[in-house]
Amino acid sequence: MKKFELPRTPAQWLEAIMNAIFFLCGILAVGCVAVITVYMFLSGLPAIGKIGPLKFLFGTEWASTAAEPKYGILPFVLSSIYGTLGASLIGVPVGLLTAVFLSKAAAPGVRNVVVTAVELLSGIPSVVFGLLGMQVLVPAVAKAFGKASGACLLSAIVVLSIMILPSIVSVSVTALNAVPPEYEQGSLALGATDTETWFKISIPAAKSGIAAGIVLGIGRAIGEAMAVMMVAGNSPNMPDSLFRSVTFLTTAIAKEMSYASGLQKQALFSIALVLFVFIMAINVLLNAVLKGGNKDET
Repeated sequence: MKKFELPRTPAQWLEAIMNAIFFLCGILAVGCVAVITVYMFLSGLPAIGKIGPLKFLFGTEWASTAAEPKYGILPFVLSSIYGTLGASLIGVPVGLLTAVFLSKAAAPGVRNVVVTAVELLSGIPSVVFGLLGMQVLVPAVAKAFGKASGACLLSAIVVLSIMILPSIVSVSVTALNAVPPEYEQGSLALGATDTETWFKISIPAAKSGIAAGIVLGIGRAIGEAMAVMMVAGNSPNMPDSLFRSVTFLTTAIAKEMSYASGLQKQALFSIALVLFVFIMAINVLLNAVLKGGNKDET
């Protein structure tokens, strides 16, 4: 057992103090996650018990202010899943290809311009995305597809796909830039083209960082409320069509929390609990994938 010794020099005292600060910050972060987790379960479980887990999770009708209230959140869950998947199908390929272009192919002048644009995009508030979507995208969708209203699942998917781009692009560029140049030089020396090298050597080598960027983007898509509320229509319908007005889990909470009371308010906390568990499950799954990838690499 190593004997404990007090620091003697000013440098040792400074190092000890900084280590203590870092340790406290780590404990604070873990403590915050633990408190939030406990609070969410304590606040969300009572309503699920009163309504019934099956009726709450698999019920297809939400009428919280009716004479006989109904609290089925399946339309919200499916809308959030479909919206996130749709945004990922658009945003992930575009973001990844943009990152490859910026990291490997773009001229310095073009790279600076695009990086600046991506940084500006990441700083735009959600309400601005929602406002632009409501004023530009929603009418365009209605006109293009001959619908009475363009406030629908498709509009939400398009807006979310744009909003997740900065996270995917910035993290993926950093991961691609960290790939050792020897990997690419060896591939080129064996006769591979630049494109083959980028997609068969660079991207697999940077897969952990790219995956982290993708999960950040997905996390933003799942947790977004304001922009989605302005373009999705906010009707508690089953998302059986891209042109159906829908409500996401986040928007269901945001639009009713200000006037909710009693069981209705408890049900909104239960929706927040479902959303919290959903996001945590995605994070756990990503960590498992990344650890598996790191084991393979070693």
